Amino acid sequence: MFDQWLPIRELVASVQSGKTSAVSLVTEAIKRAKATKDYNAILSIPEERALKRASQIDADIKAGKSVGDLAGIPFVAKDNFLTLGTPTTAASHILEPFEAPFQATAIQKLEAAGAIVIAKANLDAFAHGSSTENSAFGPTKNPIDTSRVPGGSSGGSGAAVALNIAPFALGTDTGGSIRLPASFCGIVGLKPTYGLVSRFGVVAMASSTDVIGPLTRTSEDAALVLDVMSGRDPLDGTTIQRDTTSYTKLDSSLKGKKIGVIKEFYADGIDSDIKNATLATIKKLESAGAEIKQVSLPSIDLALACYYIIVPAEVSSNLSRYDGQRYGLAASDAQDLEESYEIARERGFEAENKRRIMIGTYVLSSGYYDAYYKRAQTVRTKLINEFAEVFTSVDFLVGPTAPFTAFKLGQNVGDPLQMYLADIMTVAANLVGIPAISIPAGEVNKLPIGIQFMAPQLHDRQLLGIAQATEKLL
Repeated sequence: MFDQWLPIRELVASVQSGKTSAVSLVTEAIKRAKATKDYNAILSIPEERALKRASQIDADIKAGKSVGDLAGIPFVAKDNFLTLGTPTTAASHILEPFEAPFQATAIQKLEAAGAIVIAKANLDAFAHGSSTENSAFGPTKNPIDTSRVPGGSSGGSGAAVALNIAPFALGTDTGGSIRLPASFCGIVGLKPTYGLVSRFGVVAMASSTDVIGPLTRTSEDAALVLDVMSGRDPLDGTTIQRDTTSYTKLDSSLKGKKIGVIKEFYADGIDSDIKNATLATIKKLESAGAEIKQVSLPSIDLALACYYIIVPAEVSSNLSRYDGQRYGLAASDAQDLEESYEIARERGFEAENKRRIMIGTYVLSSGYYDAYYKRAQTVRTKLINEFAEVFTSVDFLVGPTAPFTAFKLGQNVGDPLQMYLADIMTVAANLVGIPAISIPAGEVNKLPIGIQFMAPQLHDRQLLGIAQATEKLL
């Protein structure tokens, strides 16, 4: 495994001072991406474009021009972000030949700040999965133990950071797809408040829960990336106003912070070693001055079932646009229009895509809408109210990120319900739209585990502060 990158702030200072060149950083990152291909974390490398952009940044520095807060920093984008210079596949055969005519807003903002896309990362096709085994281009291997999964759906992004290919990667988080790979790979994964980062130019999964965020080595690096990406976007009507204070201005003091321990997270089903390790970390937080209080969210046990009704419903709608007519895979051997739809979708989608389309179509169909979808939305509202009530008495919530460590490749492929349980501690944050972060919290049986903090909506800066404080403690 390659040496870990310096903190982003130090790398940027080195590039801006001329001590290090952007070209050298990009060249090194591309070399690492190629050397680690056996992990299958990377799907494509826009090498020519990346080196051209790096050369321009070096030239601008020599000319005394402003080059941005992330000048010369190479990064990896999950392959559901539209980017120039390389295909955008969403890890699905149906988009395999697709090259985007424009870039996602998040990519545009990062590039405007001087960051450079050096690779596109593997994922579960259309982000449908918790292990990155549902990719049409093969599974990604966990860098800590190659016989295990890296988590999903942003498993390629998580592995890329854990392998030290680049200082940071971008992921999307619809039900835990940033935080689960962070936990399984031993890195930091931030899911911001819903709407804080524009989703324009990102392949949609479930539009009411999709969020974009960074995977990094530290909370400080995550804050730097969020500070660049966040804010309103006229191209995404769901975006919200960002904090007027920089997300890099972190309060890492624990004294007086009120942290709620969700008692329902410690019931049956969680690995006992993970439970004990998490409680030990919480004890350290208390010893450092935090006020620990047990809280209850009575409906949180229903969150997973609720999620797997609402999200497939939105999936079935969002994937209806992939019909083989306008872009992506086309069925040139079809006899008529109807058959061209059927063949393109049959050949293009993976089994998990089809499963979610069928579930979503079923729960939205006449006669079942009230019984499933409407009831799930009622439970979602109840969850939102319960979280709002709890946050009147505590500043943050804490618990394990996942109930178990990274599992073996192939172990849960034939058991979708067991696979879905990997998300049991992360989906609630997406349903209620609050920010959440997973940071490394030690090891169990030589495999990394994560601890997850959650905060009220728009308290992303405060969330990053408590995460940084915990990093220093551990």
